[in-house]
Amino acid sequence: MPSALTYPGVYIEEIPSGVRTITGVATSITAFVGRAARGPVDADAESPLIINSYGDFERNFGSLDPAYPMGYAVRDFYLNGGAQAAIVRLYKTNAGKPAKAAIKIANLPLEAASAGGWGNQLRARIDGNVSAEVAASCGLAAADLFNLTVRDMVAGTQESFLNLSVKESPRRVDRVLKASSSLVRVAASLTLPATAVPAAHLDPDAGKTVWDQDKSSTGVAAADQAADSAALDDTAYLGDPDAKTGIYALKKTDLFNLLCIPPDLRGGNTSATVYQNAMALCVDRRALLLVDAPAEWSSAGAITQSNNAALTALGLNGTAARNAALYFPRVIEADPMRQGQADTFVPCGIVAGVMARTDTQRGVWKAPAGIDAALSGVQGLAVPLNDAENGMLNPLGVNCLRSFPLVGPVVWGSRTLRGADLLADEYKYVPVRRLALYIEESLFRGTQWVVFEPNDEPLWAQIRLNVGAFMQGLFRQGAFQGQTPQDAYFVKCDKETTTQDDINHGIVNIVVGFAPLKPAEFVVIQLQQMAGQIQA
Repeated sequence: MPSALTYPGVYIEEIPSGVRTITGVATSITAFVGRAARGPVDADAESPLIINSYGDFERNFGSLDPAYPMGYAVRDFYLNGGAQAAIVRLYKTNAGKPAKAAIKIANLPLEAASAGGWGNQLRARIDGNVSAEVAASCGLAAADLFNLTVRDMVAGTQESFLNLSVKESPRRVDRVLKASSSLVRVAASLTLPATAVPAAHLDPDAGKTVWDQDKSSTGVAAADQAADSAALDDTAYLGDPDAKTGIYALKKTDLFNLLCIPPDLRGGNTSATVYQNAMALCVDRRALLLVDAPAEWSSAGAITQSNNAALTALGLNGTAARNAALYFPRVIEADPMRQGQADTFVPCGIVAGVMARTDTQRGVWKAPAGIDAALSGVQGLAVPLNDAENGMLNPLGVNCLRSFPLVGPVVWGSRTLRGADLLADEYKYVPVRRLALYIEESLFRGTQWVVFEPNDEPLWAQIRLNVGAFMQGLFRQGAFQGQTPQDAYFVKCDKETTTQDDINHGIVNIVVGFAPLKPAEFVVIQLQQMAGQIQA
């Protein structure tokens, strides 16, 4: 009712419907953790860098390099249908050398924007062809301004910044470079604002501005040359949960659904310790960890011998293993950086791309496996498997990659690491677990409005309405078993789920149930001869 009825007439009032639409979250944002040639590192970045194509990855982290397997995994992700990825670049200091290359300019020390030897090829140039109007608008003299040009002598990229200053102004150089440059930053050794303005570096013979460089062949003094990251160890991967470094840099991103941690060296392994901690992180963030089989697994027998000792040694068990899936064997691909020579690569990026493609075409409730789950860019498998060997591994929760005539290489398994028949876990299958995680995350985000609302029947009715509408949408898309909504799902929020004691403690309980679709792993066809009719 309007707050005051003061005059005779008609009053119009809009009444809230109580509808608060719950939007489903993304299902296949994939996080990659590892080394790269360049780009923001875990400790410096405000959050993992979100990319939408492999071109984005190359622009920010460098092109394919055999020394950095993560780049190949990201390439495979996009080659197989991936859409969005979050990149965490790790860097470990190498032999006491500086992480970032320094560029010495009088009164303006600069450093590369990110760690790595790529910064050794940066050159900078200062000139004084500035705008007097800009200087006046900033409350400065023209002599207080300068122009800066930075060039990457290897990549050929160049950035130019006009009318900068080391004095307090809207054009203060450190702020402009931080906001706009992908190549350089002002070194921490310079305290701004400063009074000494950098002078142009002049050729003593011609009197022209030249690129600032020392006598060394790289353009950066040997003592200031940075080094690429040393090989990563478990400490570098694990980082610090409180500082949000290492794999815990993913705490700084809003959402990721899949996690890939390729081995640091081609042909190497990601350690069991790293995987164990990553699996716990995935539980916290409602994500799925994609585990690459160790390089030593050269046959199905190598996994099952000694009572499955090789699988047990990974230590990926307990209920947290519902959030992990293991794929075997590794794949064989052509390496364009080695003249197309075939080499062995881990499949995590490929599998993540297949999952993203399946989510788009069919939905997160469809198992990312089968003849439609083709592996693009793959020439073969490191270990060809037959039906009997597949039958040894599938009951253990090991997802096999197979190659069939005409079909080619495909994903031929869809179990979590709790998918062993012996465990009889309710989250035995990857699509069931991923659907549950999708519903959990969507409802977590879509019911934030409930907090601090009056905890009584009107609120409970709104919750049933909105959560029920979300579940009904999934049912109409074919995400659940059952021919009717009553068979497929339920949403309960009333005085039975929320007692008076709960209300006194500020608690509202919402119970949501669903009947998941489970993949048809085994197709049994029974054939029988029809006997002719016998005359009595």
